[in-house]
Amino acid sequence: MSALYEKSLQKLELNAVLQLLADQACSEEAKARCLQLAPLTDVDDIRQLQAQTTAACKLVVQKGSPGLGGVKDVSASLARADRGGCLSAGELLKIAGVLRCARQVKNYAETDAVSSVLDHYFLELTANKYLEEKIDHSILSEEEIADAASPELADIRRHIRVQSAKIRESLQKVISSPTYAKYLREPIITIRSDRFVVPVKSECKANVPGLVHDVSSSGSTFFIEPMQAVNANNALRELFARERKEIERILAELSAEAAAYKEHIDHNFEILVELDCIFAKAKMSFQMNAMEPQIREDGKLFLKKARHPLIDKQKVVPITVRLGDDFDTLVITGPNTGGKTVTLKTIGLLTLMAECGLHIPADDGSYLSVFTRVLADIGDEQSIEQSLSTFSAHMKNIVEIIGLCDSQSLVLFDELGAGTDPAEGAALAIAVIQYCRQCGARVAATTHYAELKLFAMRTQGVINGSCEFNVETLQPTYRLLIGVPGKSNAFAISRKLGLPEHIIDDASSMVNENDANFEDVLNQLEEQRQAMEAARQEAERLRQETERNKRQSDAYFAEIKKEREKAVAKARQEAQHIIDDARRTANEVSEELRQLRKQMRDTADAQGVNTKQAELRRALNEAEDKLVGKREEPKRPEPSRAIRVGDTVELVKLGSKASVLAINKDGTYQLQAGIMKITAKPEEVYLLEDEQKKNVKKVLEKSKRELRLEAASPELDLRGMATDEMMGVLGMFLDNAYLANLSSARIIHGKGTGALRAAVHAELKKCKYVKRFRLGTYGEGEDGVTIVEFA
Repeated sequence: MSALYEKSLQKLELNAVLQLLADQACSEEAKARCLQLAPLTDVDDIRQLQAQTTAACKLVVQKGSPGLGGVKDVSASLARADRGGCLSAGELLKIAGVLRCARQVKNYAETDAVSSVLDHYFLELTANKYLEEKIDHSILSEEEIADAASPELADIRRHIRVQSAKIRESLQKVISSPTYAKYLREPIITIRSDRFVVPVKSECKANVPGLVHDVSSSGSTFFIEPMQAVNANNALRELFARERKEIERILAELSAEAAAYKEHIDHNFEILVELDCIFAKAKMSFQMNAMEPQIREDGKLFLKKARHPLIDKQKVVPITVRLGDDFDTLVITGPNTGGKTVTLKTIGLLTLMAECGLHIPADDGSYLSVFTRVLADIGDEQSIEQSLSTFSAHMKNIVEIIGLCDSQSLVLFDELGAGTDPAEGAALAIAVIQYCRQCGARVAATTHYAELKLFAMRTQGVINGSCEFNVETLQPTYRLLIGVPGKSNAFAISRKLGLPEHIIDDASSMVNENDANFEDVLNQLEEQRQAMEAARQEAERLRQETERNKRQSDAYFAEIKKEREKAVAKARQEAQHIIDDARRTANEVSEELRQLRKQMRDTADAQGVNTKQAELRRALNEAEDKLVGKREEPKRPEPSRAIRVGDTVELVKLGSKASVLAINKDGTYQLQAGIMKITAKPEEVYLLEDEQKKNVKKVLEKSKRELRLEAASPELDLRGMATDEMMGVLGMFLDNAYLANLSSARIIHGKGTGALRAAVHAELKKCKYVKRFRLGTYGEGEDGVTIVEFA
């Protein structure tokens, strides 16, 4: 990697993005590797990295992030253990942490397994729960070994506790004795150099026979081990020595076992660090609302609503930029602070991010090409120490870029040709751009020179771009416009800021006529662009409105189609009922004919036979009318009975309802229609049987409800019933209990073979207003009853 390329990475601030990535990693080793990421140049490798990041994003959405926080570098510890060294408790705990993390990540992958390009990482992890648990059970912390580490250690510590208690008991007698109490600074027992001692006044040290182990800083207190405790303390020291030796043996044994699995543990560590880096990329992708770009090899790039990742996402203005399809060079113009440099950095930085396997903050449909070098000359690098002016510093970078530029390069120039005579600077800028184009590179450059705008307009493969500026507010909009050259807006900005008009007029008169004409052309282009933009927005609004209306129409059509299908189904059902009625009538007629033939043989009652034949003919005609009626216009069915007092009828001509008060001798009806009493002939009224049925139904429903409320019981005994018999009884009981607003009920089914209980539970599962049910507990009937709770 050349020095210029490394400098370009710094100028494009890839290191700042990698720091954001490192912040998302869990382990220190993964953080370090994130900071060391470098752009790749192999297309397949980049696509593989992008696929890994996408797979990690999907896993995070489906199952959350795997726990990778316990991964620490244990390679040095394992190497020392492999050479026979004894590891410390802290080192063994780190090894256990790696093993635990490997097991948890493997379980993470196997739970609700989803196939992805990360599967080979998960498969290569090796769980070793035996060694992990052995270390965890043996070591409580970096300073403490558990008693359960070995039976010998537990026995030694038991003896230590017994011996310590004996010594304390012995010294307690000393400090409680009237003989020695007056010589003590305080009546306490303390420890110095792992030996129990008592604090004695310095002037009385000769009165307490024993060994001096320490003296206070003031010299007023001597810590003396009384002679009667010396032998006991010696025994305690021996026990401590045995304890240390046993702890060393345990640590050596655990170290040897860890060394036996050195290769597996080292490989687990490498896999876990790699997964930590991949999932850090996924987390950053979510943080930036990024996506996987398409990776190409043809030198084309298209960034749709791309955002610079280091600018606050609440403030950044997305840009849409393309390069390499119908043009290979983009010349961006516009006022200062308008966003030209940010546009260059966005193009370069997002290319580098994609080559590092990172998702880019842009919308779907974006794509990038792989470049072996992204070369950038951005910013002012003037140096007093090196005697470099702004122009010299830029030219030094440009010389290096020209030396490295080829067909696999993306070249970014900021303020190309600036810092010297405008005419010479513009000429140099055009020449440099032409050379880079001849090398086959993709070029994006920012400038203020009008000559470069003309160059872009006249040269095939070169296009103007500009960063929009609002003259009214004196604020840039940061929108990138492809195909439109930018204006400096110097006169408009000066006028807005209060520069006297006569000075602006003098300046305008000094502008070259060609330059003035060019600015006029730019003004006209800008006005046309704004008009086209307004038209485009209006067209987009109309398109969205049309799509919305189409969705509403489709929904309305689907609803109509659904209703029509319902109507057809209902008509078919009614037709089937009529056919069934006709078939049933035909069967009845056939039976009646058979009976008639028999009657004719048995009797000579001709009148009766004729009456029967007439009735049969009428029945057949009625059945035929029903069938024909479905093919003709629908007619109102004949009432099934005669009109009675109290019925509700409809006045055919008026279409209003009335109640029957009386039936006159001549067959007419006395009716009550509202406040009016009228008389009507039989053909002028039609019996509304449904009204009567509705009234009766309401009364019946009310009666049923009242009966159910009264009859509802919180307990049902099903013992002795067959399964078929039980279902009807259970259904009625549940209905009554629910209508009675019972919160729970008790169903007795007995224990027996369990068949009746299983049938009851099957019915309860299907009942929509049963919230839950359970078997009875002690005192409720246990397995012989089921307690039901209603929703």
